[in-house]
Amino acid sequence: MNAVRSSDGTTIAYDKVGDGPALILIDGALCHREFGPAGALAELLAPHFTVYTYDRRGRGQSGDTEPYSVDREIEDIAALVEEAGGSAFAYGISSGAALALDAAARTPGIQKVATYEPPFVVDPDANTIPHDFIPRLREHLDAGAPAKAVEQFMGQVGAPKIMVKAMRLMPAWKKLKAAASTLPYDFTILGETGSGRALPRERWAGVTVPVLAMAGGKSPEYMRQSSEQLAEILADARYRTLDGQTHMLKAKAVAPVLVEFFGTKTTAGAAPAGNAVAA
Repeated sequence: MNAVRSSDGTTIAYDKVGDGPALILIDGALCHREFGPAGALAELLAPHFTVYTYDRRGRGQSGDTEPYSVDREIEDIAALVEEAGGSAFAYGISSGAALALDAAARTPGIQKVATYEPPFVVDPDANTIPHDFIPRLREHLDAGAPAKAVEQFMGQVGAPKIMVKAMRLMPAWKKLKAAASTLPYDFTILGETGSGRALPRERWAGVTVPVLAMAGGKSPEYMRQSSEQLAEILADARYRTLDGQTHMLKAKAVAPVLVEFFGTKTTAGAAPAGNAVAA
């Protein structure tokens, strides 16, 4: 296991494959190196980049230090950028996409960012996140009931109850429960962006590097709306729909898009380009 030590002393486990400019993959909720889409995607990207997959704090083999703060997760990414030689690209999916943007706003050395469907809700008629969502998650976790926390999360993202019941019988359920303690982290990262309001331009004012905001052609409309709005409010961004894709994005569908985006103009070996200094 490779590991870096974040600013607060937390150990962050990572794997590295491939050769070329550094590219950090940032997972969404419940995923880590041994569970989720990053591994398959890293294999496809390895001929073009040195790909870093890592366990976000509290997951897999990474440590966790209380109290949680989004700032600490940004520092984890900064430690990986430093480990990569001081410059890297970043790709984030779901809540990891929001984290990637927050990191780019404050981390010198992040050269370009690609995002896929950060679950922001800009449509007031969409399925907004209840104000008591995080407190209820914490109640389940404090009571030693991670399965209930996972069920609450699955219900919020629209998974049918019969599907959730079936998942409880699958081997993956154990891995979902193991990462359940980090679910409040993901929703803390999203903040007020689940409330059916326009995205706050000022939150990412420090993101001046190129950004590719993506969404799936078969994903819910609110996913596309939020990614389209991101492309509108960021300083240097464009939107792209991946035809036929859902939130369960296939590695083969996104890998060539990432190669095209990260492989043009700016290279990760160049000097940092216009990022805000980390606080």
